[in-house]
Amino acid sequence: MIEIDGSQMEGGGQMIRTALALSAITGKAFHAVNIRANRPEPGLKAQHLYGIKAVQELCDAKAADAFLGSSTLTFVPGKLVGKTIAVDIGTAGSITLLLQSLLLPCLTASKAVRLKLQGGTDVQWSMSYDYFAHVLLPVLQQFGTIDTRLERRGYYPKGGGKVDMKIKPAQEKHPLHLTERGNLLTIKGVSHASKDLEKAQVAERQAKAARLALSKLNMKVDIDAIYVDTLSTDSGITLWATYLGQKSSAGTTGVPGKRHEEDKGDTHAQAFRPVILGADTLGERGKRAEDVGMDAGKKLLMEMESGACVDRHLADNLIPFLGLFGGSMRVSDVTSHTKSNIFVTELFLEKKVVVDKTFICSPAVGSKHV
Repeated sequence: MIEIDGSQMEGGGQMIRTALALSAITGKAFHAVNIRANRPEPGLKAQHLYGIKAVQELCDAKAADAFLGSSTLTFVPGKLVGKTIAVDIGTAGSITLLLQSLLLPCLTASKAVRLKLQGGTDVQWSMSYDYFAHVLLPVLQQFGTIDTRLERRGYYPKGGGKVDMKIKPAQEKHPLHLTERGNLLTIKGVSHASKDLEKAQVAERQAKAARLALSKLNMKVDIDAIYVDTLSTDSGITLWATYLGQKSSAGTTGVPGKRHEEDKGDTHAQAFRPVILGADTLGERGKRAEDVGMDAGKKLLMEMESGACVDRHLADNLIPFLGLFGGSMRVSDVTSHTKSNIFVTELFLEKKVVVDKTFICSPAVGSKHV
């Protein structure tokens, strides 16, 4: 059984989320202690518990000490199968953080999986739904077909967001290579706010400020400003820059439902997979909409100017995939979350993920799951 000390590395919930995913696909049990020891309120929170229950259902696992506030967890996985799973976190617990435990097992399951998730879609300390859909998801499409639909946004504190996903694993998995980036193609974004903020034009003001922050690029910045019915008042903005990437042997552009004409009928054709960098910022009580938009714009500009192919938040999400399927990527920064994921990935896969400044690489695991 793998032993994990949750006080190591960044000391948060990231280690548990990644351990659940890798446990499900490798069939290796783990025992974790000192869970979230470095957080103001240590132990398992609601979102972690629902993640445990969801993965438990996905792979017929047994879990001990899975209760609110628990500092220990024992997880023994069973057989990984495809099915429909419905999860209602019941609070504004992050849906996108929950997906960090579910996506990798779903993409290695024996058949398609459907996820019906309720909780927070745009909350602090997690990637926004739009970042997930427009930055992370295009990369993961090479490992399977992922269709996602945002039915309702969920802000803090009431949540109530709804996401419906269908995931069909690809029969062949190819290494993940994100090391070269070509010309900048587009800059897009979504600025959103609850309907009670429409009179104050919060979404438009966020978008305008973001465009101003990116004006030095002398390029059109296409940002949709939208208002939505939600249970709580809030706002946010997500931006992403798309570059021409490098050739991929997976035969897909990396954009859902889109392939190059020359690739049709040839799943092994060479195709250019785009490089996408993203950034997001949430509204806060007392923070001007202009500051929210400007903050997001500056974050994206910093990622673009780094010359990287993977932004700092995308990097930690991709580490388990890199470890399992192999490949390499050039990141803007190796964060504490990235280091935590490398630590857990090495434990479960019994291999070394090599980090050379901002270049990360790993050979594929010789596994029946790949």
